Amino acid sequence: MARKATGYTAEVAVVGGGPAGLIAAVALAAAGAETVLIAPAPGSDRRTTALLDGSVKALKALGVWDALAPRASALKVLRLVDATRRLIRAPEVTFNCAELRLEAFGYNIENEALRDGLLTAASAAKRLRMVKAVVADVAPDDSGVTLCSTAGDERVRLVVAADGRDSFCRKAAGIATRGHKLGQSALALTFRHSRPHDNVSTEFHTESGPFTLVPLPGRRSSLVWVAYDYDAEALAALDDLGLGEEVERRAHSILGKMEVEAGRGVFPLAAAIAERFAAHRIVLVGEAGHVLPPIGAQGLNLSIRDAALVAELVADARRDGVDVGEVCADYDLRRRGDVRSRAMAVEMFGRSLLTDFLPVHALRGLGLALAANVGPMRRLLMREGLGERAGAPRLVRGEAL
Repeated sequence: MARKATGYTAEVAVVGGGPAGLIAAVALAAAGAETVLIAPAPGSDRRTTALLDGSVKALKALGVWDALAPRASALKVLRLVDATRRLIRAPEVTFNCAELRLEAFGYNIENEALRDGLLTAASAAKRLRMVKAVVADVAPDDSGVTLCSTAGDERVRLVVAADGRDSFCRKAAGIATRGHKLGQSALALTFRHSRPHDNVSTEFHTESGPFTLVPLPGRRSSLVWVAYDYDAEALAALDDLGLGEEVERRAHSILGKMEVEAGRGVFPLAAAIAERFAAHRIVLVGEAGHVLPPIGAQGLNLSIRDAALVAELVADARRDGVDVGEVCADYDLRRRGDVRSRAMAVEMFGRSLLTDFLPVHALRGLGLALAANVGPMRRLLMREGLGERAGAPRLVRGEAL
């Protein structure tokens, strides 16, 4: 058990050094809170992330985006293609950012480039101290939280748990989760191609899940291929040449010849939501609070909204002279609707691809037909996908804390 330290070593501790934790730490420091980020040295991550417009606005407001922009590719057009072989197939739908008067829906960036840029920003941030360590014990009490790590003890008023789907901090807060494995895995890789992508992201819908091509700078793109577990493992076992040929075949050669780059990974998929998003001076950010399959680029973008909100609440509490550890109830209340509604939408969409129930295919086809042909509905879906809704955190609206 962690011993109760005699004095506070910081106002807020962020536990976890992934993108969600780094953004939370930088945002909290920008909010004026003395912050400590506790995380082990990062490992390799060859995946990419599509940062939607609100996330880019938040990174701009924090002064981080300029360093990331040269390594990111704009997503100007999103194209949905029904590649199933079912009796009822949905029409192709194209969403163009110009219809919302945006320069881009967002930007795709390799996770290691994103992490490196965030680490640089965190290292330069005032009021942010970084500790490379693993947290071994978390002990909340009425006036604070004591954390015991391999680098020593910290005593803070609030803990931001960004330590992943098996969050140690969430367990210390006594928060349960509800979820299940999906029986699917995501094969993630990057590849070079002979034709330009023209900033178009194409998502093929198949009977086992989405097959999504997302632009990267130059003639490169990333792929997230959702398949049943056994198929994903078999695909990952192919050599680079064989896998490249299979990717090109499944993509109908829309980008010409495709050559897979080194560094593929297979990630088992699950869906899980915390029963609460904060308790006992511990707030949950990122996969500590919600785990979603890679549909609609909701995962990290939801996490950035988590980070933006906790920083906003801490900034307001400090201005009002309130203990920052008392923001938990507001945080829980304000994150419930956004997280749960998006989790439900992602799950329903995923199930609609997997089911063999014909009426569901008909409803899905009708919905996409309306999106293809009815402008107001199409624009509504685009705004909803971007997370444009009342009550969004200030950073996500591009405003300072």
